[in-house]
Amino acid sequence: MTTSIHITALDGVVNVNSLFTFAVFVGLAWNPRDPNNSLISDQICTPDPHVMEDMIAFHIYSFSSFLFSSIVALGLKQAIRLSRTSSASDSIVSTFLGHVNKGLVRVGMLVAGVGSAIGCVFLMLALINVVQIKLGTLSCGSGSGHSAAAIVPLVILVPAALLIYVSIILYAFLIS
Repeated sequence: MTTSIHITALDGVVNVNSLFTFAVFVGLAWNPRDPNNSLISDQICTPDPHVMEDMIAFHIYSFSSFLFSSIVALGLKQAIRLSRTSSASDSIVSTFLGHVNKGLVRVGMLVAGVGSAIGCVFLMLALINVVQIKLGTLSCGSGSGHSAAAIVPLVILVPAALLIYVSIILYAFLIS
């Protein structure tokens, strides 16, 4: 019973990471230097090139974190499934696999969860830079109202959701 719960949780991690990875690729495919792809009317509000560099770097860090988390989760799923299907009569499989260590599964799930959380943080940072590229920098003064209106909910809701997610992951790690 416990292994089916673990597999379901790992499926969820992989599915969510897949959606976020798609979002990262869409973000990387977007050309921030296209002059027709910006809503900035005041040139003073145009971000420095380092904002664009940070946006790309944060997308890459996010992609790496989601990919790491997904690979760990898929590896754990495969180990659980193989250990459940191996029979005692198949000596070669049982010699190499044995039983999956529950503590190792818990640590792997914690690592996969942390990888997803870190990926979310980097994706949030990339989106903050996307907003500054599209709507103007936050330090622009009166022209940054739209940027602030887009970024404030992002920096409130994403950390709040991550706090809930990490709390549940830690609870599952410590209790299960």
